[in-house]
Amino acid sequence: MLEPFFRWCESTLIGQAVANSVWAFPILEAVHLLGLCLLGGALLVVDLRMLGVGLTGQSVSRLARHARPWLVAALVVMVATGIPLFLSESIKAYYNTSFWVKMATLPVALGFTFGVRERVARNEGMEPGPRCKVIGAVSLALWFTVAAAGRWIGFS
Repeated sequence: MLEPFFRWCESTLIGQAVANSVWAFPILEAVHLLGLCLLGGALLVVDLRMLGVGLTGQSVSRLARHARPWLVAALVVMVATGIPLFLSESIKAYYNTSFWVKMATLPVALGFTFGVRERVARNEGMEPGPRCKVIGAVSLALWFTVAAAGRWIGFS
């Protein structure tokens, strides 16, 4: 049902330009992975703190406030590079289970991060409570799934 849309995506000017270039795909992929590193760092410092691990001298709320701009910047980089990467290999993505796992988990992770995790982190002090620890663990699990599925796209 969605296959015609995916075929159209691959035939777009951007999709063809990336697919037919020697350097575009590897450069976009490298920047996408740098964005993933930045995203992982911004998420990990807060999620681990929510679990009571690392940077225990900082309150959860302060750490989350300082990590948020890095998180948003990483997401911008990943979207800006992910779209042309997708457009260059849309048909491959359509038939790739890892792509669908990533696309199904990504909106859940984003919604959870900006809807639940951020609200809990904003109100948390120096000692994270049990609810905060569960939120941190769920966040880690969601984003690990997104990242692992995304990396697996290239191997399948």
